[in-house]
Amino acid sequence: MKLYRGILLIAVAMAVAGLCAGNSLASLKAGKAELKSAGALAFGPDGILFVGDTLGASVYALDTNDRAKGAAAPLVTIQALNEKIASLLGTAPDQIQVNDMAVNPLSKKIYLSVSRGRGPDALPVLLRTTAAGKLEEVSLANIPHSKASLPNAPAADAKDRRGAPLRMEAITDLAFAGGKVIVAGLSNEEFSSNLRAIPFPFSTVDNGTPVEIYHGNHGRLETNAPVRTFMPYKIKNEDHILAAYTCTPLVTFKMTDLKPGAKVVGTTIAELGNRNRPLDMVPYRKGNASFILMNNSSRGVMKLKADGLEGFQPITARVAELAGVPYETIADLKGVQQLDAWDADKALALITSDTGAMELKTIPLP
Repeated sequence: MKLYRGILLIAVAMAVAGLCAGNSLASLKAGKAELKSAGALAFGPDGILFVGDTLGASVYALDTNDRAKGAAAPLVTIQALNEKIASLLGTAPDQIQVNDMAVNPLSKKIYLSVSRGRGPDALPVLLRTTAAGKLEEVSLANIPHSKASLPNAPAADAKDRRGAPLRMEAITDLAFAGGKVIVAGLSNEEFSSNLRAIPFPFSTVDNGTPVEIYHGNHGRLETNAPVRTFMPYKIKNEDHILAAYTCTPLVTFKMTDLKPGAKVVGTTIAELGNRNRPLDMVPYRKGNASFILMNNSSRGVMKLKADGLEGFQPITARVAELAGVPYETIADLKGVQQLDAWDADKALALITSDTGAMELKTIPLP
């Protein structure tokens, strides 16, 4: 009887999963995806790719028709990536910018969001690797897609105190978790730092949740600094967002707290060093321990201990430069601009050399 119930439960779970995937795909309608920019990337159910359009203050869901699960993925090495992209797009290497990178967990194809040109007139391009390890453009001319517009993004002409456009911070990172697209960025509200949990398939989009943190190095509460990179992470079996900010606080938020209109104060559990922008985080296990690999703009690649995060004393007063969760710097990983999970033992890195040459390669998790 128990065996029958177990088989029945598995069958029901598979049916529900198939129904959810079917509903997700059915919500996407073929047509031209009118992206104004291509930034943060994240994969969701059934190989659906989410793309952050900062200039358009929107998140697009794209069906790239890339669901074939192949054999074990081979190691990747693509040298002179910037030259290959420039050649494909018919421009010079200094006229392309790689904004984000994501690995399709089903096919292991690599997706790149790229700007062709510089400044506000740059054209958004989506590229991916082929089975032969080449690059190809993903056509947006007639692709099944849907769009979630952010109702309270910074105005297109709004500037920060340094004169930089705030609209470019409307979407700083994306992830898919628990049937929702989690969006970090800025809003046009007084407390502008914002985390949104948008149900997928898309229907209506609320104003998100204003979030506040205590920045130990600055010795103050902050409400206008956006999350730079984040990842969904379980702490004591509860769903959390583990978020990193510029200069570099590491903060946790409970997923259940992300409610429309609620103002949430995160728990700062580490200060990882100033004059630095965190770029990506990849969780993994090695032996019986959990770790996070995080690349940064000026502090290299950090390996953080990720067990027992709930045990660190919240930082609520000014601290010296480093405090909280311990880490080590991986000395032989330099110039890592983008990072994503590959498999249980490896990550995929986009590395820029001192000469500006770009390389995509799989690296062992330390």
